[in-house]
Amino acid sequence: MDTSLHSLENLFLQLGLDNDTAAMDEFIKQHKLEADQPIEQAEFWTASQRGFIQECLSEDSDWAEVVDQLNVLLHE
Repeated sequence: MDTSLHSLENLFLQLGLDNDTAAMDEFIKQHKLEADQPIEQAEFWTASQRGFIQECLSEDSDWAEVVDQLNVLLHE
């Protein structure tokens, strides 16, 4: 699977979020999730962001690995 275009930076862009390093670090710092909270159920997503994340995970799309990476970061 080619994930060269599916980086964390590009995921942030896809979600309509700032994707420079400082902005991504700040987003992750401010949006920590409880251990049992699925990423797609986080209250801070817009409906379209939530839908994109759910679609990525349910269809195991090319973005799923990067969504999983973000999930880990939000749960640290």
